[in-house]
Amino acid sequence: MAYREGVEPTEVAVDVERARSGDRAAFARLYERFHRVVHAVILARVGASEASDLVQDAFADAWARVSTLRDAAAFPGWMLQIARNRAVDHLRVRRVTTVADPDDIGIEPPPTTEAARALRAIRALPETYSETLIMRLVEGLDGPEIAARTGMTPGSVRVNLHRGMELLREQLAPSATRAKGSAR
Repeated sequence: MAYREGVEPTEVAVDVERARSGDRAAFARLYERFHRVVHAVILARVGASEASDLVQDAFADAWARVSTLRDAAAFPGWMLQIARNRAVDHLRVRRVTTVADPDDIGIEPPPTTEAARALRAIRALPETYSETLIMRLVEGLDGPEIAARTGMTPGSVRVNLHRGMELLREQLAPSATRAKGSAR
């Protein structure tokens, strides 16, 4: 395994190097570490009933192409870009809108009307905020976990969560409150 001199390899980089050599157990560890953020990235674009299959497809793509990844430390961003591309390709093929119907949320029990409305509002936010919010609110990851799995700095995660929550509050606020706030 070739690493830059003086730089201690991370667990992720070690597992990527092992996966490059065909080590399925190493790739399984990468899956365990990253499947929730990949799911969040995909869920930010498609309905939950489709997200699970697309997560599997994204990881199958990654397994097939892991040997082409030049920098093992770049795996988090590379993996998330594969997920984004999978979701976008799926939407192009299916010509599906990114806002799911409440019945499209593949969870039990079915979400309340408020939860479905919140998910639609999150999906309407800029990508950076919607992905980070879904990682936090749907996948249950905390800020340091999001940072570790996305390659973002902890400060960037905090900013994205804060700004995303502010925008989400504006989206979900009753229209009278929004009108009052815009009159300032």
